[in-house]
Amino acid sequence: MEFAVWIVHVLVAIALVGLVLLQHGKGADMGAAFGSGASGSLFGASGSANFLSRTTAVLAALFFLTSMSLTYFAGKSHAPVVAKPVALPTQQAVPKPAAPVATPVGSSDKSGAIPK
Repeated sequence: MEFAVWIVHVLVAIALVGLVLLQHGKGADMGAAFGSGASGSLFGASGSANFLSRTTAVLAALFFLTSMSLTYFAGKSHAPVVAKPVALPTQQAVPKPAAPVATPVGSSDKSGAIPK
């Protein structure tokens, strides 16, 4: 089903670009080369402009619908990506300073500190 929507989407996009290039712009654009302003044309004097604008609107709506359908298919067919928890490197325990060695009273203390 998704593949068929892709095919329709691409064909509608190509047709939409072609119709936009065929339409009459401010000057004599690509549409003038095909006689879009002639009164003896297939659609009449103002019929071609009406036909091209309506067809462009229909193709634009189809392009919108196929775009939304492809968005739906993309969200439905793929599982959401969930980040796996990463193991952080553990910090090594900082060694605690050694407890001060109590010196007995009356012993010779080389540091010169008074015993408590």
